[in-house]
Amino acid sequence: MDTILIGHELDFLIRIAVCLVCGTIIGVERELRNKPAGISTNCFVIAGACLFTFISQQADPNSPARIAAQVVSGVGFLGAGMILKAAGDKITNLTTAASVWFAAAIGMSIGMGWYIVAAVATVYAVLVPRIPHVKSWLKETPDE
Repeated sequence: MDTILIGHELDFLIRIAVCLVCGTIIGVERELRNKPAGISTNCFVIAGACLFTFISQQADPNSPARIAAQVVSGVGFLGAGMILKAAGDKITNLTTAASVWFAAAIGMSIGMGWYIVAAVATVYAVLVPRIPHVKSWLKETPDE
């Protein structure tokens, strides 16, 4: 019987560990602000995108984008399901959907082995929601 180890296990273990770290960092930021799509969601989306990308690279090294490209539309569909229209035509969870889509991009970069890109994108994903909204600036400015 052939061995079950095929030589890619260490690469995969490193990638999945990086996914766990990035997903946890982004998820903690989301949960601390009481937003949907916390630690578990981000870890699963990042790791899933990573896994599809990794498998795509191993299955067809000449065309790794073929399978990985489907992650973009698949996660977009997942995000679309998160967006809700509340009473008064108010749209909610748009940022949550965008963050899940962005998390998939981080997972794809990890799947490609682009760890610095993933790290910078993770920091970006944590910082962007912390940028104050223009409406809050306008409320603090006294009327003339």
